[in-house]
This record gives sequence, structure tokens and C-alpha cells, in this order.
Amino acid sequence: MFSSIEAVQSAMEKNAYITDRAMATTLFLSHALMKPILLEGEAGVGKTEMAKVLAQSLGTKLIRLQCYEGLDANHAIYEWNYQKQLLRIKLEERSHTSRDEVDRTIFSEEYLIRRPLLEAITSDGNVAPVLLIDEVDRADEEFEAFLLEVLSDFQITIPEIGTLRAKHKPYVILTSNRTREMHDALKRRCLYLWIPYPAFEREFEIVLARVPMIENILASQICQFMQKVREIDFYKRPGVAETLDWAAALLALGRDHLDKQVVDETLGCIFKYNEDIQRARGGQLDSVLEGMGCRPIIPVGG
Repeated sequence: MFSSIEAVQSAMEKNAYITDRAMATTLFLSHALMKPILLEGEAGVGKTEMAKVLAQSLGTKLIRLQCYEGLDANHAIYEWNYQKQLLRIKLEERSHTSRDEVDRTIFSEEYLIRRPLLEAITSDGNVAPVLLIDEVDRADEEFEAFLLEVLSDFQITIPEIGTLRAKHKPYVILTSNRTREMHDALKRRCLYLWIPYPAFEREFEIVLARVPMIENILASQICQFMQKVREIDFYKRPGVAETLDWAAALLALGRDHLDKQVVDETLGCIFKYNEDIQRARGGQLDSVLEGMGCRPIIPVGG
């Protein structure tokens, strides 16, 4: 679907996702080599969004598996529709159907509930789907080991039915916030890409693309502010997601520039921990605002 690295950049940018050369190259190679991508980086830098926009750019379906502690194969691959099976058993009992016939009926694909991994493998569209395995670091190591087999063969065996193989290998993107290290065996099966906080120029482009009604001056001030904030040792530095939320919020408030009052009133768009908000109001951001020509933040009621 992508003829060149430039074609990847162009397709992604048409869907308001600004990529640099390294990102576009990784996406191109993932397509050319049919290898999964392991995306790592701080929360809010655009890892999940990359998968969503890739699906839009390819004109295909996005299938998302959200990982969490305790996730097992049943919830990731398939489950039997037990209620439907029980109902069919009761109906067949009335007609005195043989047990073998009942078993063949209720253990067929009609009674299968496809979870994300099986849905991605059995997708029969003209274009392979994008399979997003989100926050894989939150899953247990046992589930990570299971993923190795799936990503190697792209086939799943269901004892009652047989082996189901992918008609089109899905494009696979795994994301991780590095709450724990991934095993080398999983990394070896993937292309690797670290997504850092963007430089000012790229973040400015992102804001203009994602918040099209914003004025250049306000977008520039927001990005300058965020770049400086990330240099300060807060518990949770704001990512691009917070930049976009803040830009949209300021636009909704009818603001066309930053000042101390609006920054103080909208700190909840930037920080997600009370300790960080109190630290900001305690003077951490004064030098940032002064450097941008704004007055220092004064606590509300102060």
C-alpha cells in the first residue's frame, strides 16, 4: 500500500499525524517486511494514535487489544457463547438429536465469540487490518510469552474446530510505557521505535494540524510553554495529548494568547496530579512565564 517512505509521511499527514523520517521509515519497513512494530515512549506522545491513523491511511479496520494485568488467552483470542450453546442444547433435546450431532453444532464458528487476536487473524477484508496491542507492558509475562507464538505464525488452533490461519497478515503495533521491560524474544520479532517528546517545530505542526482553528501566536506560545515545562522535574511531565487538550481548551475559552491567569485556571489540562499543580502554583513555572513575557503565576486567592 505504501510505495515509499515519502508516501507514508504524506498519507499520515493527510490524517493530521505528523511523522519524522525515522517514524515513516519504520512504518514503511513494517509494511514491506510484514514485521510488528514495538513502540515505546512516555504516555501521551502519540503511540496509540499512530496505530489509529495508520488504519485510516490504509483504509482498513483497526482492531485493538487493550492489555491489563491478568489478561489471559480466552479474553484475547476467543470464548464460546455459552448461553447460546445452552439454548441450542435445550432445543436439540426436544427433537431427540444425537449427542454427536449436538456437539458438532454447538462447537462451530457460529457459536464462537471472536476476541481481538482471532478477529485480526480471521479478517477477510481486501486489506489486512491493523492490530493494536496496547500497553503490552501491563500484561503478565505469561501472556507476553503466548504472544510470541501468535506473532510468529499468525495462526490459532481451536481444538473443536481446527487451525485458523490469517488470510492477510495483520499490521501489528505493540505499545509500551515501559512499566516493565519486554523480553528480548518479543523484541527480536519486532521493529523497534522510541517516540520521544517532540521538538518545538514538530509539536507546533501537530497543534496546527489537530486544532485547525487555533491562531499561530497562541499555538507557538503553548508549544514554547510545554517545551520548558518538560525540562522541570514534575512527577508526570505533560505529553502531546495534554498539549492538544490545552490548546482546545484555550480555544474554547476564546483566548488568543497566554497570561498568568489563564495558565493558572487551566493547569488541570496540563497536569494530572495535584502535587504537580501545587508545585506549579508554588513558583516552578514563574521563570517559564517570565521568559515568555508573561507575569508569574499567582495562586488563586493569593
